[in-house]
Amino acid sequence: MVHLFINRVHLFNIDPNIDYILMLVEQYHEGNCEDKEILTSIRKAVDASMQLRSKKELIEAFINRVNVDTQVTTDWRRFVLTQEENDLAKIIMAEKLKPEETRKFVSNAFRDGVLKTTGTEINKLMPPVSRFGGSGRAKKKQGVIEKLKAFFEKYFGLGITEMQSEKEEN
Repeated sequence: MVHLFINRVHLFNIDPNIDYILMLVEQYHEGNCEDKEILTSIRKAVDASMQLRSKKELIEAFINRVNVDTQVTTDWRRFVLTQEENDLAKIIMAEKLKPEETRKFVSNAFRDGVLKTTGTEINKLMPPVSRFGGSGRAKKKQGVIEKLKAFFEKYFGLGITEMQSEKEEN
């Protein structure tokens, strides 16, 4: 049955989303994590999806943790939130960003569905740097933007972070 569904997805050229991937992970789990064909189908679906390619590493890391005790939906949510916090903390530390401002900036980006890289908001995250020291600040800012974009693309669209942002608003 799994293979029939997978073939129909490819037949109709549907772009798989994270819910589809989690459904396959659930089926892999129900098969005692032994059906390697499901893993192949997951990899093919992720590679075929523009939306999921930036999340491939995250998805594969989760699948590697799946065992007979895993509760796929609950554990996926916990895994993503933990990984997200770890990745953001690494960026903050590596770039010496202001933690509170950076977390708020990222939370707003998830809420709004877009990472705003123009305007003054990004400057509020940055550590103080001499504006007269040449192109150092511009280069640093561009590096921060690239890292935050990669972070945003990796975690946006999973539904988890967006729900967190909505809860914080209410």
